[in-house]
Amino acid sequence: MLAHGINIGLGTDGSASNNRLDLFQEMRQASLLAKATSGDASALPAHIALSMATLDGARALHLDHAIGSIEPGKFADLAAVEFTAPEMLPCYDPISHIVYSAGRENVSHVWVAGQALVENHSLKRVPKNDLEKLAGLWQNTLSMETRA
Repeated sequence: MLAHGINIGLGTDGSASNNRLDLFQEMRQASLLAKATSGDASALPAHIALSMATLDGARALHLDHAIGSIEPGKFADLAAVEFTAPEMLPCYDPISHIVYSAGRENVSHVWVAGQALVENHSLKRVPKNDLEKLAGLWQNTLSMETRA
């Protein structure tokens, strides 16, 4: 599809089909599957997988005018990835590292529309206990619906 100029966006659609909701894992899996199915180790390089998860994903949603890249006038939706954990060392190529080594557990900070939502691995707006209670309520609600 890439060779034919088709835009490909990567994302997660919800826990109904994928409980992990980890865009890092999606980038890694897409790249590794492309390599395995084509038999070509150079298929879907890290920088293209990262683009598919950022600007190409925004293009797929027709939102590339507002999100997907760091440019003046666009929303500042950003994530900082910490490379200091032992399993992240050494790092020779940050983009390759983001695609093949990092996971959501390595995200240290998140800003959405310029507002800090995660700082030093901690949620800023919703206390963790409240989030866990909310997840439990949703689990009970969904469990009752599937039984009906």
